[in-house]
Amino acid sequence: MPRELASADDLADSSAFRAVLRREKLAARVALEHTVHAKLSARIEAHLEAFLLRVSAMQPEHTLAFCAPTKNEFDAGQLVSRLILPDTDRHAQHGAQHGAQHDTQHGAQRPSQGLWRAAMPVVIARDAAMIFRAWTPTTPMGCDRYGIPIPAAGEELAPSIVLLPLVAFDEAGYRLGYGGGYFDRTLAVQVPRPLTIGVGFELARVPSIRPQAHDVPLDVIITEAGITFPC
Repeated sequence: MPRELASADDLADSSAFRAVLRREKLAARVALEHTVHAKLSARIEAHLEAFLLRVSAMQPEHTLAFCAPTKNEFDAGQLVSRLILPDTDRHAQHGAQHGAQHDTQHGAQRPSQGLWRAAMPVVIARDAAMIFRAWTPTTPMGCDRYGIPIPAAGEELAPSIVLLPLVAFDEAGYRLGYGGGYFDRTLAVQVPRPLTIGVGFELARVPSIRPQAHDVPLDVIITEAGITFPC
């Protein structure tokens, strides 16, 4: 699908449209009832895990970056924990029987111990690219200026895969976030560029977010409806 960038003449209209869209989609997500949210999240997690296992089969070593959930976002934390924990710790945490059933249901073996690492983005300055700090389930956490949990300290990593939350997204793979531009600035300086996976609910889907010059389409989008590779 051809890129429909906003021109200089309609940039103001595009920004106003995106601001309204952001408010509407955030309100819809926040309003999701708990049991509905849990049901949709379980579907997202299953699709995301299946995709990551396929990626791991092709290249087993990865650093996966993800965000702590805010404003009723999908929470990838449990899945990330399963990917990075050694088998013995994973079964101790979830139970050997549950782990065996889960593996069988997905029809794939888990990544080998120690080949996946996790990181979380950290804002270091308002107009600067973010850094990614190593994360495990036992990492001491603090909060950033927005109240979002982040690793309090730790090794800085370069992610090979980044999970991005979706406020809104369109068929061409363009994503609308919270408006701060942090991921745009960060991904622009990542060399090589990591695989970008937008993760969120179908209610965030729109025909077009009216992308602007700084917007870069996602590589993959995963919702409760499945896995999409944008055109």
